[in-house]
Amino acid sequence: MAKVAHDPSSLIDGGETISVRPVPDSSLHVNGGDGPYSYTRNSYYQRLAANVVQKKINGAITMKLDVEKLSSGSNTIFVADLGCAVGPNTFDAMQDVLEFIKQKYKLQCPKSKMLEFLVFFNDQPSNDFNALFMSFPQERPYFAAGVPGSFHQRLFPESSIHLVHCSYALHWLSKLPQELLDKNSLAWNKGRVHYTNAPDEVVKAYASQFAKDMLDFLDARAKELVIGGMMIMIMPGMPDGMPYSQLAASLMYDFMASCFMDMANEGLISEDQVDSFNLPIYTPSAEEMTALVARNGHFSIESLELTNPASLVDGPVDIKAWVIHVRAAMEGMLTKHFTGDSIDEMFERLTQKLLKFSEQVESGYKERTQLLVVLIRK
Repeated sequence: MAKVAHDPSSLIDGGETISVRPVPDSSLHVNGGDGPYSYTRNSYYQRLAANVVQKKINGAITMKLDVEKLSSGSNTIFVADLGCAVGPNTFDAMQDVLEFIKQKYKLQCPKSKMLEFLVFFNDQPSNDFNALFMSFPQERPYFAAGVPGSFHQRLFPESSIHLVHCSYALHWLSKLPQELLDKNSLAWNKGRVHYTNAPDEVVKAYASQFAKDMLDFLDARAKELVIGGMMIMIMPGMPDGMPYSQLAASLMYDFMASCFMDMANEGLISEDQVDSFNLPIYTPSAEEMTALVARNGHFSIESLELTNPASLVDGPVDIKAWVIHVRAAMEGMLTKHFTGDSIDEMFERLTQKLLKFSEQVESGYKERTQLLVVLIRK
């Protein structure tokens, strides 16, 4: 059984011809609109998970963010939420972060005039920004702007941002490792859609791509953040040495692959479709993140810890609701590769399989599998 490495180092109908290519950034977007499978309606679990660390974020801002110094040249604070999706989570997160900053400012500068805020909401150009803007809170204590583009590259002018927030977005890779699709490679991921229970070569290919993406991300943010600026990252994580297959998400990805393979064996889709599809998702350990931040060299680590993302969830996980949440986040990518009917069928089968293993899902979901990273620009 492969463990996560810790070295940060078109289908033509009938199955006749396969054109294998990485999943492009443009397909990595959540479901827009307000339909039954929209992210707007199905992002509750992500928000609950992020809420687990709000007190820690408040503490970090209170103790480590010098708002007086950051606002000395202007009373405007510039904040970026990267991977904002379509709401409502991004609005709740920004409301909390700005409130924490205002509280700190009142402590440092009780007689100064009130701060103003400009919040940049960033996501892929294919993100449904119309849905985002139309659902803005009517009364919000900030000015707002949308910034389309990949956060693996520069998005803002040099030394222009005071605080970066990124929640449940950095586990998405910018692209798939080419080796996963090469039949002559030891990392060819035949019959799977992820690195769960895959050979070490597959795991290493994923880990290497994540390391490259994270270093690109850190390099870009190092240029954009002012000295003393803060970056807050919330993402899936895992304890060092823990087999990835023990996580609830990994169990789901494994079952997703088995559902697709069952459908291929029944002639509903081709096996080549399954072999040429992989999820561009990676879950790092705290040790990996620590090493990558050190390798970048432009940030000090103020907090880097694993938390339980389900600590605010009452009762057992609602499997059906969880699968719909997954669909809201992934369907845009799946429709680039599979037909709508086959996606409906896969998610129905996936729900039934997860229901049979609900106890295993519960145990994996309530481990310390959420990573909070707070950095200060040196």
